[in-house]
This record gives sequence, structure tokens and C-alpha cells, in this order.
Amino acid sequence: MANNFLILLDAMAIYVLFGLLFAGILKQIVPDDFVIKHLGKGSFSSVIKATLFGIPLPVCSCSVIPLAQSLRKEGASKGAVQSFLISSPITGVDSILATFSFFGLIFTIFRVISSVIIAIIVGLIQNFVDNDEKVIKEETNISSCGCTSSCSSNSVKKSFSIKAAFSYAYVTLFVDMVKPLFIGLVFGALFTTLAPKEYTSLLFENQILTYIVIMLFSMPLYVCATASLPIAAALMMEGMSAGAAFIFLTAGPATSAITMSIVYKTLGKTSLIIYLSTIGFLSFLFGLGFDTFFAGLNILQFDLHNEEASLFSQFASMIMLFLMAYYLIKPLLLKKKSEKSSCCSSDSSSCSDIKTETKVDNKLNFTKNNPNSNNFKFKV
Repeated sequence: MANNFLILLDAMAIYVLFGLLFAGILKQIVPDDFVIKHLGKGSFSSVIKATLFGIPLPVCSCSVIPLAQSLRKEGASKGAVQSFLISSPITGVDSILATFSFFGLIFTIFRVISSVIIAIIVGLIQNFVDNDEKVIKEETNISSCGCTSSCSSNSVKKSFSIKAAFSYAYVTLFVDMVKPLFIGLVFGALFTTLAPKEYTSLLFENQILTYIVIMLFSMPLYVCATASLPIAAALMMEGMSAGAAFIFLTAGPATSAITMSIVYKTLGKTSLIIYLSTIGFLSFLFGLGFDTFFAGLNILQFDLHNEEASLFSQFASMIMLFLMAYYLIKPLLLKKKSEKSSCCSSDSSSCSDIKTETKVDNKLNFTKNNPNSNNFKFKV
């Protein structure tokens, strides 16, 4: 299992690290309020712009949620918000490069183009059915996202900083994705190591049933676009078709339980129904189309039985392992440190204050409850 974990990591590490760096550079080049300023409020133009702006924008599956809420508060149409929620996490630069590392050029191009088409169609249908241009004034609580990156859109002119680019890439973005990425690699290694191929192949025999099961499994699952790749690759090695993998890679990042709750809260029940049904139907069609026209194509770019990896891949894997270990262990150490430095220690000044207050309180209660006491008086 450890060997399969490292093989999966070797396949994607160098692409993820480079993609994150590119995203960090983009963050320094693109102003924070660029999308909000240039989105526009037209039913058709806003959807197209939101989809296109979402492709290169350096945000993860988590931080795209508060940004989409900001767009809505600034007056963007419901369709534009939905298009942005779909295109941004799926077609991020780190996700595109990681997709290429696992599935090759043809599948990567197909995924990007189809995701753009899905985002545009969802937005246009939304604006046609419920064309509500009203600006949402009230503030929305976005703490449920668990996003560690900055979600503000202040118009502050900034100069390019390579240090800030590295910080955003390997601190802000990596912290957002480290847990789902690690879980994705672990599940991928588990599937490839423990799942008996003779039984999993039976599960994937019925193509249409596989599509439906994968869709129902992936829609409520919170997994970012990059972290879902090793799971999809592992399922393909067990006999799942590339079309079913496409459904998993599209429906999962775009329709997590968190995203559903935000769409329902911000845009309403009708918008959520349009969002889920359109994504599900179009993902099904594109998955079926890929299996129909590219059925004989072997898209997997690595082999579990080939244990040789390039020096660059191994070096990138070491960096990724270090970053994952650091950001996974660091919160645990900080938690233990905060528990040790809490006010429960006997030599703490705050504890002594609490003890003093307790003694005074007890004495006050004693004199209060004993009318025979000579000290029955209160001082404020």
C-alpha cells in the first residue's frame, strides 16, 4: 500500500507543485477585485465572462465559495455565480496539470472543454428560468467553508512579490487542499492494493449503472478537483471506464455538500435544483460520449508495476510529503501547546484570580446564608 501511495504521488507531485506556483504568480498579477469589476450584469455576457474568468483564477474548491458569494452581493446574476462555481475549481491550473499527469492530453482537453460547456449551459438555463438580478445586501456567514485563504475583495494596488507568490501557493492554497489531497491518495492506494479486481470488474460491467452509482456517490462528497484525481485513477485501474471517471471528476468538485448548501442559501431552492440536475445530466452525456468515441484509448499515464520514477518526480514527491506532513501535524502540535498553556496551570495569574474570586464568592454566600453572622453586609 505504501508503494502504491508513492507511485500515485510520483505521478502527480511535480505537476501539482508547478501548478500551485503558477497559481501563486497569477494571484500577484490579477487584482483581487478583477472578476467583480469586469463581470458585468447581462444575462448572457455575465455567464460567459464568469466561466472564462473562472478558468485561470487561482482559487481552490473551498475559497471559490465566498468569492462566488461576493459576486452575488455585487450584483452578478444567479447564472453567472453558478457558472463561476463550476468552472473555477474544476479548471484551475493545478487541476489541469495534475489531470494531464494521470490521464494524458486528450482526456485533459476533453475535461476542460466539457467543463466550460457545462458551466455556460448551467448559467444560461438558470438565467432563463429565474432571471433575478436583485443584489443581495445582507451579509452571509461563510465560516462553514473552512477556507483558510483570504476571502475579501478589497481594491488595493499591489506590487509583484515572489515571496507572496510562494506564500499563496505553498501556504494558503496548499493548506486548503492538504487534507482532501492526503485522503485522496490514501483511498487511491487502498483501492489499488486491497480491492479484488475480479469483483470490482463485475461492479463496472454495466456501464449505465456505473454512471448512476458514481454520480450519486460523488455529488455529496467534498473532494477538491486535484484530490479527486488519484481516486479516479485507482478506480480506472480496477476496471472503471474513463467516462465514469469523468463523471466523478466533474460532479465531485462542483457539487459537494458545502457547495449545495451555499447555492441553496444564496440563490434559492429553484437554483439548487437547476444546478444539480443540469450538472448531473450533462456529466452523464459527456461521460457516455467519451466512452463512445474514445473507447479503445488507454489514457492512464502510469503503471503500478513500473516502480521506476525520474529523479525530478522523486524530488517533487519528497517536497510534497514534507509539506503534507508539516501542515497535517502542525495543527495537532498547536492544539497540544494551547492546552498546556491554558489557565488550568497552578502558577497562572488568571487561575489565581479565579481562585481568589471563588474564595470571595464562597465567603459571600456563607455570610449571606447565615443571618446570625455579624458580617452580613455587601460591598460593591
